[in-house]
Amino acid sequence: MVVISAQTHGPLGIFRSLGRLGIAVHAVDPDPRRAPSYSRYLRSRIRLDVAAGSPDAIADRLLRVADTFDRRPILIPTTDQTSVLVDEHRDTLAAGFLIPERPRGLAASLANKRTMADLADRHGVPTPKVDFPTGVDDVRRYAEGAVFPVMLKGIDGARLKARTGRRMVIVEDARSLERLYIELEDPADPNMMLQEYIPGGDDDIWMFNGYFDANADCLVGFTGRKIRQTPIHTGATSLGVCLPNREVEEMTVRWMKELGYSGILDIGYRFDARDRRYKVLDVNPRIGATFRLFVAGNGMDVVRALYLDLTGQPVPTAEPRNGRRWINEGADLRSSILYAREGSLGIRSWLTSLRDVREGAYFARDDVQPFLRMATSLDRRVEATAARRRPSRGSIQVR
Repeated sequence: MVVISAQTHGPLGIFRSLGRLGIAVHAVDPDPRRAPSYSRYLRSRIRLDVAAGSPDAIADRLLRVADTFDRRPILIPTTDQTSVLVDEHRDTLAAGFLIPERPRGLAASLANKRTMADLADRHGVPTPKVDFPTGVDDVRRYAEGAVFPVMLKGIDGARLKARTGRRMVIVEDARSLERLYIELEDPADPNMMLQEYIPGGDDDIWMFNGYFDANADCLVGFTGRKIRQTPIHTGATSLGVCLPNREVEEMTVRWMKELGYSGILDIGYRFDARDRRYKVLDVNPRIGATFRLFVAGNGMDVVRALYLDLTGQPVPTAEPRNGRRWINEGADLRSSILYAREGSLGIRSWLTSLRDVREGAYFARDDVQPFLRMATSLDRRVEATAARRRPSRGSIQVR
């Protein structure tokens, strides 16, 4: 098994999930200093920067990595960019790796929020209302009839984050919208979109995590809900819970079957209480960083399903552990400070939320070094988070 990246807790979860079964896991990564690189379950790290060079050159370098193995390993991309790269160079990379087959270009269409919205509309999957301005004049016209707040997001969120440090912002008024659009947009290569803001809490965001075989049949599927995010209200899951949601599961399974999707899928929806519908927010055609929230009673998760299926072994039925909670320890602590400062999280509710946490992103009794490496910088980051905003409603209230 070759994992592209050892940078975050998502790859770390892969190392542990497969490593505990005795499966050799190797990482292609340029930086040996990140916490996941210290996992005892990572067999080796191959120094290669897949963000540097042309896609063709990167594919050639990955093939040279494959040549170092006695037999074809499975290749797992862990970002949208690497998922698209692997998808677009599948014919080349399949000579050295085992890779799920899917329609060419599908990964790119799902990862791009504009084309994803088109696909959702064509297949009857609800989405928030979206608009794609081509310049500031379009933004001004949009603001004239907009109901604020609205979401200002990157069509390619990773590209926006690389340029600005942000993937999206919640905008409260027309003046702020124009200012932020000018600040965040790249006029040479437009990448910003406007999206209807769906009211509700962070726990109105639902996730589907699954694995689809070569026939686009869902062999393993889980649903769950966010509890907290980082950054707060707009970011990735820092605390989540596995819960059944038949509507989200059935809609996702139908949609992916119609698209002919194969491989691991991570997808997010937001429940809109105004019309009682779940509306798709984003689709990650790859493994999600939160995938270890979703573990069946027999230990099955999506990466184990991928391994078994691509190596010709049967994938056992996976019964979700509903109520199971997962936490990204450092990120959730920093986010909890900010939720408390805005008055939406008290000490008692914070403590209650940690009940039933069964797994951490970094801490594991059988693999402590990644957690220790992460913790060395935690105090500094928490201090920076605490100083970033002043309390809006006084001190933390006990609830």
